[in-house]
Amino acid sequence: MSELTHFDASGRAVMVDVSDKAATSRSAVARGRVVMAPATLARIQEGAMGKGDVLGIARIAGIMAAKRTHELIPLCHPLLLTKVTLDLTAAPPDAVEIEAMVKVTGQTGVEMEALTAVSIAALTIYDMCKAIDRGMRIADVRLVLKDGGKSGRFEST
Repeated sequence: MSELTHFDASGRAVMVDVSDKAATSRSAVARGRVVMAPATLARIQEGAMGKGDVLGIARIAGIMAAKRTHELIPLCHPLLLTKVTLDLTAAPPDAVEIEAMVKVTGQTGVEMEALTAVSIAALTIYDMCKAIDRGMRIADVRLVLKDGGKSGRFEST
């Protein structure tokens, strides 16, 4: 395993210096899911939640979150993202699957942006449905693909 990059020689937290890195194409994909009662998923699919289009609003929330990751995670660099997509898919009988894909041409990767997008989309689903299902679970949030930069490609399931 490589050395941790967010600490200096004295063990203090630092923002990684990427000023000497070349700007290259980088991308990341993250996934997660929200597990809920089957009746909750049915209401989402029917558009019967009183707060509106749950999946549409969660998609927008995830995109907005990806763009603001540097404001949420202290040592992340602000990035000019070139693409963010979120796919939210009903997975009967009891879940919504979430996948975020983020791209940038820059000096650092977008793994945290993809993970943040999935996490905030999942939290938005929870917030919009909690009145009828407080037992929902946010699960399996993980990085499944990272490409570009010095460390190259990483893939998982």
